[in-house]
Amino acid sequence: MTLRAVRTYADDVTAIVSVADDGGSSGRLRRDLGVFGVGDLRKCLVALGDDRAVFSRAFEHRFAVGDLSGHALGNLLLVGLAEATGDWEQALAEAGRLIGAVGRVLPATAEPVVLKAEFDGGEIDGQVAIQNSPHRIRRVALVPPDAPSPPAVADAIGNADQILLAPGSLFTSLLPALCARDVQTALSASAAPIVQIANLGAQIPETEGLDAADHLDVVLECGVRLDHLVVDLRSRLPVDPAVAEAHGVHLLVADVARPDVGAHEPAKLAPVLAALLES
Repeated sequence: MTLRAVRTYADDVTAIVSVADDGGSSGRLRRDLGVFGVGDLRKCLVALGDDRAVFSRAFEHRFAVGDLSGHALGNLLLVGLAEATGDWEQALAEAGRLIGAVGRVLPATAEPVVLKAEFDGGEIDGQVAIQNSPHRIRRVALVPPDAPSPPAVADAIGNADQILLAPGSLFTSLLPALCARDVQTALSASAAPIVQIANLGAQIPETEGLDAADHLDVVLECGVRLDHLVVDLRSRLPVDPAVAEAHGVHLLVADVARPDVGAHEPAKLAPVLAALLES
């Protein structure tokens, strides 16, 4: 939803995406072919793609029977392009051209990584296991911890006018991208404003029991500077302005969600983010 919003006001968009996914079609491809998780890369490409393009719609097609059952066509095409070109960045660029994408999608790390989470009394390995764990997650990390990012990732962050931390799975989608060593280094050096778009509610069981202040703390404890926090006015995770102020974060409460508050609405989110860019 964030990418669909951004593409309406920005003429150069780069999505930097976690590739720690080890479930579903992505997990099967990881186990069979040794590639990193491609599912979130596919979803972001489609968000930037031309809705009228046949391939853009076909990317999300999932096979229902046989050996391919459960696989998304876009996942298979991305892996095939990577094998044919020998380069993931080129594969993603070719896939983007195929679906008419208006921006770039880059993996946060250039090699497969395993997501590791710590909780009081133990550890959990693997994105799916973490996502479904009943334990209160304290922190997450990548294995190997020094997995490099493609050089284009640091270039994109360094040249950005605005950096957005999109809503989504806190510990298993957002943090795996922020934990990448080169991503953290580039964010620390960037002068661009960093904006977090807050989740609309808890994700059960991953963030059960966490309030918006906890979400904010998790991002800040990852070592990421945060300038603005956008919260929907009907969010089930409201933020105390005093908490945001104590962290030096500008809190912006606005109508940025669908009427049912089930997801963010790109048409509402875009002008709010554009106004922050211009301020």
